Order: sequence, then C-alpha cells, then structure tokens
Amino acid sequence: MKLLLSLAIAAILAPMVKAETIDVEYSRFYSHVKKLDNEDTQALQFAFGFLRVGEGRLCEINQADIVTDKKTMALPVSEENRFTVPTEKALKLANAVIRIDLAEAANHCDMSVQLETRPDYLKTEYSHDELAFLYQQYEAFFNEMGSFLSFMMPSVNGLMLQFSDKNLDYITPQGVSINNGVLQLNKEWLEQEKGVSLPQPPLRITAIASS
Repeated sequence: MKLLLSLAIAAILAPMVKAETIDVEYSRFYSHVKKLDNEDTQALQFAFGFLRVGEGRLCEINQADIVTDKKTMALPVSEENRFTVPTEKALKLANAVIRIDLAEAANHCDMSVQLETRPDYLKTEYSHDELAFLYQQYEAFFNEMGSFLSFMMPSVNGLMLQFSDKNLDYITPQGVSINNGVLQLNKEWLEQEKGVSLPQPPLRITAIASS
C-alpha cells in the first residue's frame, strides 16, 4: 500500500532541492488531499514526512508552514515528524507553498506519505459499527482510486492499529492480541460484529491491504 501511495504522489518530489528548507507548491499536495474530501473518506487523512535515506527513520522537521503572499500559517507536526495539510482550493488559487524546515540536509531525505485515520477517530473503545465505518472508509478510498488508475489497486483485508509503545503486548477482553505495539483485525474478525477495548488509544489506524 505504501508503495502505491508513494507512486500516487511522485509529482511532489520534483521541487525538492539540496537544502535544509524545502518549498513545495501547495497545488501538488492539493491534487491528492482533495481525493479524501468527501463523506466516503471523511475519517482518513494523508500524513506527510521525509524518510532518512538508508536509515528507515523519519527526518526531523523543525517547522512546517503554508506560505502565501499575505500570510504564513503553521502546520501541525507530530512527534513522529509527520505533518498534514488542509484541503482548501483558495490556497491553491493563491499559489501557496508548503515550506518545510528540516533539521538535517534535505538531499538525505525522501518524501514519504501515509494514509491513516484522522486523530479524532483514535480512542480506547470501539463498537463494531465504528470499526466497520473505518473499514468502509478505506474500502471506499481504494475502490475510488482503482476506478481511474490503470493498474490494479490492492483490496482491504482488515484494520491495523499501531501504538506509540512499540513494546506493548496485551490481550484485549475480546481475545485479540496486541503484539509489539501492533493489533491486526482482519476482515473475518470484523465480520463477527465485535467491538474492541484497548489499553490506550492507538497512534494510528491504517488498512491491511493486499493485491
């Protein structure tokens, strides 16, 4: 899934230069985030970051801003060094740029994008209907992408819940196991119409997908 999403935003990579501060046209982000601007995918977001070449970690971001001729607006940057951008056509029309201030040389950092659940859908208790809703959101996204892309998109086979504590091992009251900070709820389990109780809110929820 990550590979396909990276291909989908390959155009963003073009403006990158060998400097600690990178300016990227907002329109290049807008062309992708607008795909989530509907009811079928309202619970999802793209989170952007930069992978350190050869190390597999995210490059540290000092600050990320949206810059127009009239004002500069700070973007939220997570502890993981990922940021999100708003879906606003006015910013595209204003020729805004996304200015990313990196703590390390930009030529050592490659753009990374992640499709995940929005923060307001992260909590400790989920009913079956809530899990089904999130699952359907990912299904809708991949179905929509597959409708206009020439290659086959993967199918959604479940939900993956990742926790900030990568050493977390826990068996939920419903009998599913969190192993090394990851809980996988496959399609078959979700069809059992169960909810799930968690020891802490997940860091993110992504799709389990396969071709």
